Amino acid sequence: MTSKFYNLPPEKALEAMEAPPGGLSASEASARIEKHGPNALAEGRKKSMLAVFLGQFKDLLVIILIAAAIISLASGQGESTIVIFAVILLNAILGTVQYFKAEKSLESLKAMSSPTARVLRDGTRAEIPSREVVPGDILLLEAGDLVVADGRILENFSLKVNESSLTGESEAVEKHADTIESGQVALGDQKNMVFSGSLVTYGRATVVVTATGMETELGRIAALMNATQQRKTPLQQNLDSFSGKLAVIILIVSAIVFGLSLYRQMPLLDALMFAVALAVAAIPEALSSIVTIVLALGTQKMARQNAIIKDLKAVESLGSVSVICSDKTGTLTQNKMTVQKIYTDGKLFEGQALELAENPQRQLLKAAVLASDATTDEETGAEIGDPTEVALIRLSDYFGVEENAYRRQHPRLRELAFDSDRKLMSTLHMDGDTPILYTKGAIDVLLDRSVSVLTRDGVKPLDEDGKADILRVNQQLSEQGLRVLAFACREMPEVRDLTFADEDQFTFIGLISMIDPPRPESAQAVADASAGGIRTVMITGDHKVTAAAIARQIGIFREDDVAVEGVELDAMSDEALDAKLPRISVYARVSPEHKIRIVSAWQRRGAIVSMTGDGVNDAPALKKADIGVAMGITGTEVSKDAASMILADDNFATIIKAVVNGRNVYANIKNAIKFLLSGNTAAIFCVLYTSLMGLPVPFAPVHLLFINLLTDSLPAIAIGMEPARDDLIRQKPRDPKEPILNRSLLGAIGSQGLLIAIVTMAAFYLGLPGGAALASTMAFSTLTLARLFHGFNCRSSRSIFRLGLASNPYSLMAFAAGVLLLAAVLLLPFLEGLFLVEAMSPAQLGTVALLAFLPTVLIQTGKVIRDRHAK
Repeated sequence: MTSKFYNLPPEKALEAMEAPPGGLSASEASARIEKHGPNALAEGRKKSMLAVFLGQFKDLLVIILIAAAIISLASGQGESTIVIFAVILLNAILGTVQYFKAEKSLESLKAMSSPTARVLRDGTRAEIPSREVVPGDILLLEAGDLVVADGRILENFSLKVNESSLTGESEAVEKHADTIESGQVALGDQKNMVFSGSLVTYGRATVVVTATGMETELGRIAALMNATQQRKTPLQQNLDSFSGKLAVIILIVSAIVFGLSLYRQMPLLDALMFAVALAVAAIPEALSSIVTIVLALGTQKMARQNAIIKDLKAVESLGSVSVICSDKTGTLTQNKMTVQKIYTDGKLFEGQALELAENPQRQLLKAAVLASDATTDEETGAEIGDPTEVALIRLSDYFGVEENAYRRQHPRLRELAFDSDRKLMSTLHMDGDTPILYTKGAIDVLLDRSVSVLTRDGVKPLDEDGKADILRVNQQLSEQGLRVLAFACREMPEVRDLTFADEDQFTFIGLISMIDPPRPESAQAVADASAGGIRTVMITGDHKVTAAAIARQIGIFREDDVAVEGVELDAMSDEALDAKLPRISVYARVSPEHKIRIVSAWQRRGAIVSMTGDGVNDAPALKKADIGVAMGITGTEVSKDAASMILADDNFATIIKAVVNGRNVYANIKNAIKFLLSGNTAAIFCVLYTSLMGLPVPFAPVHLLFINLLTDSLPAIAIGMEPARDDLIRQKPRDPKEPILNRSLLGAIGSQGLLIAIVTMAAFYLGLPGGAALASTMAFSTLTLARLFHGFNCRSSRSIFRLGLASNPYSLMAFAAGVLLLAAVLLLPFLEGLFLVEAMSPAQLGTVALLAFLPTVLIQTGKVIRDRHAK
């Protein structure tokens, strides 16, 4: 026996066709639910809380922190070990909480999908949860229903289905039933099949379910998605590289210091203390948690702007995106057909410029309303029907013609339903005492059957020149990517049953063209992306002419650009595609495999690629891309699962806002790293200097932990909350291959760290006559306060005078909190012993404050000079 349905294995096809005419019995349904499981594509793919929590410890920076804790424990500093492990635990908890917050937001979006299906069981109609639908069930579909499983049509009544979630095409597809002959069923051309995730726009049908869950066409694409590997983000790669290099440097320098100390015959315990102090000073204990916190704050801000981030580390990838591969339908466009231009009585004009006082224009609108089945639900306002017919109803609403009331005034007496062979639809109505047949359809068919034309001066003969003029207008509209419908009418001698022979001898009324228009904000969003060095590429399942027309309107398709179809892409080798890639702005009629190939081609060129889409067919490419962006409202469940970010408002412009936020997050992380490492560099210089000069250790490990984990964390977080600057969108995407610690950043870290180290050692020398404990206290106080002041320097490359001291109030609060913590350690007697400090005189405190402020004065002076020079 041949395989019965599309791609269904014979054994499963047999099971599906065993359904009795009255549908499965309750016991049969239960048995098949037990066998096939629930109809859910994402079942079992969620991570447990423990798995997510343990995953937080895979970061190399966390491993470095653990190593620091072990070193501190070995040196007898138990309190240091406890503090470090507390930071590691806090980081893991924060990452876990953020992951499940994003998952909760995702679950609320999934709840919008259709939860029920109408089936025939035991000969009775029943409404059941869609997850309980199994092969063999008889589905009862009507206009407005979401198809919850793949199935073969047993009986249909003018069925049309919108399969845009699978194919990307907004135009509904006509479906029909095949006949069963000699126990075999023809494979057909998918016209006899409906697929999970598609929407019934017109008519009704009885369908036998052939596949559910992962065995559906939707499931096939989900499997392709699961086989696609995700890539690390640029920040992940940079931090992994930085962590590895830092670990090696720390081990080498600590070993050298330990060896030098022993060479100078320093006691073993003192030598170990120098090595531990250097390691603790060098390891940025707060870096991992600060990066996580800054990313989390970035996701919260983006969520307020309708961009839900599923993965913290995906935030910064947005900032380095250089190519956006965007689906057309529902992403760049509104996913609703809209009337554009109208032609009647020899004139071409915009749809909203109809003048109903003119008889041809009035008759054209009348034919559009009566020769269609789309309607608007009076209670909910939902539009039900074929998208092209919905566009006609929307046009009538604009002119105050309510379709249901109008149809009651002119009831449909007979009809000839549309089919793809005739390419026509006709309905019979009374106009006064005269029966009138209104017909709409393809212009070539309708024009061949028209003998006259309606004008303001009445009905006139339609000659070959008149037909040529109409065809010329049709060609003009088609070249603009518009779909054109023709309308005609004829008087009937009486009300009787219609035959196809009645569709002749028409009076031509006019043409109505329509298109799925761009979102109003798409053009500006594409322009902003271009200004920011981001290339936008359209990928769609729609016609090439239509796609290119939309792309031209919104600025994607420019002079010398080209559009290619999937069949052309198949004919290209990877080398040919790579050579032509920069000129291709539009890809039409593409498959899921094509989308992955396009994304891969851009990635081979070193681009950081974002893929946006809403359909199931977009899911594999969403996962393959560096950052996948799914639509929250119109997006399918599979696309949301595959994406790194979900747009809650389906607004393409939100992507550009997210890009700006991503760039700002990365800049803030980079500034926070500069702040942390320049402070640590100052401490390293101090420890190295005192070790080489044979001086006492300037800091106890508890001093450095206090600085790194408490006073440094608050300014670093405040730097992470620095607002985005207006010029961020006009900057070019950063090179993802550029290390986070590039030459300019390393120079700033070294020079600024040296300045802080100089004033710190000056304080150390001033306190040394009073003993090693006082010298250590003054050095610790100066280093702490200097790093707090340094937080203002690291907010931006601009001077504080250009930024405004109060433009980031969090930096002021962080400075105040740090000063209070330092004051508590220095002035509260019960903390002196814990933090190994001695009391200082007012003069010594003033000296510390003056020395600590000096580096900030010098750094800000340099920025002011640079700002003036730049102007």
